[in-house]
Amino acid sequence: MRIVFRCDPALYDRLPRPLPARRALPDWLRDMPPLAFSETHGQDIRTVKQCPPFVDAMAHGFIMPLPCDVTVRDGKFSWAWDLLPLSVEAHPRSPLSFHVPAQVLGTPFHDARQAVVKFNSFWTVEIEPGYSLFAMHPVNRADLPFRLLSGLVDADRFNDVGILFPALWVDPDFAGTLPAGTPVAQCFPVARVAPDLVFEPLSDERRQRYDATAAALLSKPGVYRRRYRARRRRSSAE
Repeated sequence: MRIVFRCDPALYDRLPRPLPARRALPDWLRDMPPLAFSETHGQDIRTVKQCPPFVDAMAHGFIMPLPCDVTVRDGKFSWAWDLLPLSVEAHPRSPLSFHVPAQVLGTPFHDARQAVVKFNSFWTVEIEPGYSLFAMHPVNRADLPFRLLSGLVDADRFNDVGILFPALWVDPDFAGTLPAGTPVAQCFPVARVAPDLVFEPLSDERRQRYDATAAALLSKPGVYRRRYRARRRRSSAE
């Protein structure tokens, strides 16, 4: 899958670049122990660090990064970003803007006291024909003080301007700086094809395979990783 990112020439050597999600895994995942003691089991058990689906989801697709440092103090957002003159007149110049809470009125996450921020993208994204771009909150990143609202953009056709990423600011007590490069959105292409849903009972062969696989999974750790996990091909950016 070829994905092309473009930006204003004046920003080309200054902007943090989108990067494979595998290269943006958080420090807490690297630092967490592979085993932890469980009072319920009375012994050490494997943590999610050893769960391939958990880690593979975090490493899937690519990350759109925050273009510059953003500081939050007393509910106010500020940034110091001395941009050169840009060649595109309608180009945004701030890393974020805002929605009013009324724009999410009627949704489960509407809160009149909660800011709805909008991360501006300084990169356009073009993907291959027949695919849309799924943008979501960085997977399993509850440590970030915002929650991105998921969206699907037909970026094979809509790629002349940058995609905007709206998010709820969920930590009103956050005080500090989000550094440039902070993951803002995790994105991946999805084929624009409706799935055919097929339903059928397990056959005799499938029942036997179910029992055999379940027994193998319970017998020792690492069965999924060794037998079923597909090899991930790394991109040239990695």
